[in-house]
Amino acid sequence: MNQPRQWLTGLIMLLAMAFLYGCSDGGESTSDQEGQSQEEMDRDEELAQERESDTWRFALEEVEGSVQDAYAQEFKSRIEERTDGEVTVEVYPYGTLGTSSQLTELLQNGAVEIAFASPGHLADAIPEVGIFTLHFVLSENPDVNRQVLSDPEVYGLFQPLYNEKDLQLLSIVPEGWMVWSGDKALRSPEDFEDFKIRTMTSPILVESYKAYGANPTPTPYSEVYSGLQLGQIDGQVNPIFAIEEMSFYEEQDVLTSARHAQFISTLAAGNNWFENLPEERQELIEDVRDNMVSWIDEKQREYNEERLQVILDEGGTEWVELTEEERDVFREASKDVRQIYLEQSGEKGQEILDTILEKVETAEEEMADSDS
Repeated sequence: MNQPRQWLTGLIMLLAMAFLYGCSDGGESTSDQEGQSQEEMDRDEELAQERESDTWRFALEEVEGSVQDAYAQEFKSRIEERTDGEVTVEVYPYGTLGTSSQLTELLQNGAVEIAFASPGHLADAIPEVGIFTLHFVLSENPDVNRQVLSDPEVYGLFQPLYNEKDLQLLSIVPEGWMVWSGDKALRSPEDFEDFKIRTMTSPILVESYKAYGANPTPTPYSEVYSGLQLGQIDGQVNPIFAIEEMSFYEEQDVLTSARHAQFISTLAAGNNWFENLPEERQELIEDVRDNMVSWIDEKQREYNEERLQVILDEGGTEWVELTEEERDVFREASKDVRQIYLEQSGEKGQEILDTILEKVETAEEEMADSDS
């Protein structure tokens, strides 16, 4: 057989073998594998598209430029950077989606994924968080409070309570010392006699100011300025940054600092949403949360110091800081309110109060030893 014919015969035999192999079981397996691979590719593409369009809505109880807004914008930046844009965080300032109580409802029904939920209103649903509205429970040292409020044991006490209300506790965020405003200095309980002070809806807050002789008047945050302007309320209590950004000081003559409490908010997620996130997403949120504890503490101090200076530079508003003796009078008057808190929160409230008081005392002693 000459060479061209040998070459042609070999080619025919090779093609025949390929045909026979393609008709064999092995050929069918290869075809199935190729189909499986295509299905996997389609599924991966679909998941990628879902990731690309993954949007987390983050609702605030405060306006743009606030401490909560600073937190949300930093959280957004860190999440989007670490997911390479697969997650988009949309921030909704106060007033765009509803009141504080309505934001919590939106969390519970899945209409938003993340939101701030301050104990001042959340205590209506979870009485135990009312501890953060009690006066003279936390330390005068903000560093102590930061340590206590980020303690895993403290989180562990609150998390089941949030879960029962379809919420996931993410963080406990201090936003600065609460400051009283009015047309006079509020140096003693006598100065609070029949004084209409705006509070949140928390029963503990209401009782706290009743203990001082005041007439607490729960009012939505958005109505405080007009309430002051129209004389419906005589004063209000908020951290300095809020008093400045909401212009409350324009209708008040004196700001009084008693360092009786810090404004504490909690960051929460819808529990169903959080529990259904992939584990790596849950861990990402927790990691970002942990790494922002010091960041937001420094930021709120910066905001409050700068905003106080803005108020004082404008003139017309007096700044008063109470002496230790004056504070002691309020501290003593506030103690009976703890019993009201315990009546509302029961054994769990007692455990939470004891734990926080103990941790505050221990942290104060440790920091005092380290400074000596």
